Amino acid sequence: MVTTLPALLSTLLYAFVGMVVFVAGFFILDMLTPGKLWQEIHQKQNIAVAIFSGAVAIGLAIIVAAAIHG
Repeated sequence: MVTTLPALLSTLLYAFVGMVVFVAGFFILDMLTPGKLWQEIHQKQNIAVAIFSGAVAIGLAIIVAAAIHG
């Protein structure tokens, strides 16, 4: 299977845009929730917040992947 350069570049572009949207969505979630998510997860070892953040991350990743896939 031979991959053409335009196909490779478009794949990398979509991957980069997807990661940027994912990170932006996670930061928006952090701003909308009370407190700091990373501090709750890392310093306070709050498992409920970690599970919630993971579930939101998976949901956001599915949305971004569906938007890119079409």
